[in-house]
Amino acid sequence: MPSESARATTAAEARFRIDAPNSQPRCVMVVALDRPSETVVKRLAKLPWSRAGFFTASSFASTRPQSGAGFSMQGWLSDLAGRTKDLIDEVAAADLVVMVASAGEDAQAASLIGEACQLRHVMTTALVLGGSQTAGEATSAQLRPFADMLVVAASEDYIADMLTALRA
Repeated sequence: MPSESARATTAAEARFRIDAPNSQPRCVMVVALDRPSETVVKRLAKLPWSRAGFFTASSFASTRPQSGAGFSMQGWLSDLAGRTKDLIDEVAAADLVVMVASAGEDAQAASLIGEACQLRHVMTTALVLGGSQTAGEATSAQLRPFADMLVVAASEDYIADMLTALRA
């Protein structure tokens, strides 16, 4: 009696195979949450990606609206050319949002992005880059409520590898 592996490679079993690629690449939105991570994201954007868009959110981190105040999320996100984008529209077009923050920096922008992702049921990943353990823990604590997956990255190369693994 042949093993399962041998049986799976027979011509009789070949008729059950799907002759199409596994899936399309994800539409990944990568957002820098602070000035140091903005530099990293700009370098990463120069690499070849399938369907990834790169943005910055550092410009609105310090201008978060007061609780209960009416506001529009339009214009609270910028592409790397500096053009403002509607946060809700960009999140709605994404399959995955990756937030990049530097250890020790303010990552309050993650709350708005996280809320938009929760509203649209979009998965989130947060990557914290470098820094001391204490600084990384402080930044991670800000990101944790808004990230489905939180990773502390030792280097910029790790972030590039993670984006590749996430099929960006």
